[in-house]
Amino acid sequence: MTKLRIGVLGIQGAYTRHVDILSLVGAVPVIVKYVEQLEDLDGLIIPGGESSTMTKVMGFRIAYDDILQFGKSKPIFGTCAGLILLGKGISDSRIHQLELIDVCVSRNAYGSQKDSFVDDITLHFDIEKPYHAVFIRAPQIVSVGDSIRVLAEHDNIPVLVESRLHLGASFHPELTKDMRIHRYFIQKIMEVKNGKESNSA
Repeated sequence: MTKLRIGVLGIQGAYTRHVDILSLVGAVPVIVKYVEQLEDLDGLIIPGGESSTMTKVMGFRIAYDDILQFGKSKPIFGTCAGLILLGKGISDSRIHQLELIDVCVSRNAYGSQKDSFVDDITLHFDIEKPYHAVFIRAPQIVSVGDSIRVLAEHDNIPVLVESRLHLGASFHPELTKDMRIHRYFIQKIMEVKNGKESNSA
């Protein structure tokens, strides 16, 4: 069986940790910096980092429209700053959101770097074991559309969500040894690739 080729946007942010996990869960990771690299990918991860900087650098190395077109037919997983870019609702003119997932976010709503924390959440697709979620200058999901399925909450606020194609997390799943969320994304990619409906609403 051919392994899935999953890109990790490598223009800014903590993308190497995603690369390490993808290797461990049996995918072929590709650090993406140029549009030509998108052609043979089955899915893409937009990692955490600085959303305004990522927007700026995106214009030099890989175009906003290239990622937007990719995301119209293939799965994207946005984590922390990646969720900000994947979603909508930011009024800061420095940030160009893709609006591929019907989720409004509030940037740095959980506080500054010193307010970072780790707490247990329950993954709705695997409720038996708590997931230790790492929140670092995390965005908050303030509203979700009817097409969105909430996969985990923290203090009754969604922190892991999905649409038919895409997945978004307020926290950093690449900073733990728990690979369940990355495996879930791989399963989602396989469902899309095989023409099946995902588990989303």
